Amino acid sequence: MKKLLIASIFVFSIILLAACGDDASGDGDSGNTSGDNGDSEQSGDDSLLAQLQEEGKVTIGFANEKPYAYEEDGELKGAAYDIAEAVFAELGIEELDAQLSEFGQLIPGLNAGKFDVITAGMAINPDRCEQVDFGDPEMMYGEGLVVQKGNPLDLHSYSDIAEADATVSIMSGATENEYVKTEGVDAGQIQAAADIPATFSAVSSGRADATTATEMTLRMALETSGDDLEFVEDFEQPDIEGIPSYGAAAFHKDSDELREAYNEKLAELKEDGTIVELMEQNGFLNNEVPEEITTEGVCSGDQY
Repeated sequence: MKKLLIASIFVFSIILLAACGDDASGDGDSGNTSGDNGDSEQSGDDSLLAQLQEEGKVTIGFANEKPYAYEEDGELKGAAYDIAEAVFAELGIEELDAQLSEFGQLIPGLNAGKFDVITAGMAINPDRCEQVDFGDPEMMYGEGLVVQKGNPLDLHSYSDIAEADATVSIMSGATENEYVKTEGVDAGQIQAAADIPATFSAVSSGRADATTATEMTLRMALETSGDDLEFVEDFEQPDIEGIPSYGAAAFHKDSDELREAYNEKLAELKEDGTIVELMEQNGFLNNEVPEEITTEGVCSGDQY
């Protein structure tokens, strides 16, 4: 009987030790898993910049809009593209893999991981700041209006479009969609278009009475369009929030390190005059962003 009791106690002790050993092992595994997750989360953005530098290539999204970023004869051109190319070269990234997208799909594409950065001269505004993180401002621009030759409806402002019940073709996702509404244009007067050539086509064919975009975009596009359209030289810039606009590169909200590295090199290129030179090569004159304008100020609405 005593031997049986001793044997039982011995077996119970072995089981108890085994159980304690399993608990300790489980705690150790949990600690390792947590550590791995922490490393992964911490290095996610770090590894993106390192990966781009190791590969020497970054994927950019653009919307084929002169003079910001566009393709011509198989070559990528434009102020925003040239600036991005110069900045990434300073970061040791020489190749830009350009992905063409409709303007309205640039931000969804960035957030879906289709590109690493948007280089389209996109205007910073508070709504977009909710979806992406912008780099520092690179350029400044105002608005413009294109109509049929002779300006048959005598349109000189957004309010004129509203009062004449005219139709206006605007690129999907462009800030002008909200600008014209602010000046009284009804949503039913706005025709959505995939890109700038489509807006010009709408006006040329008579499907729309006018199109609006940034002044530089329209002037550049008119250079290669037919002679049936004209730029409204005395267009009245609307006195509303968002004008003038400040364009910048846009990054995924998880790409802080990449954005900060980009901003650092951008600042150096502004300081040595490279950015002004690239802007002038693309037709921008006196479009430098005032020093007091910041991305944070525009995003907050204080400088919008």
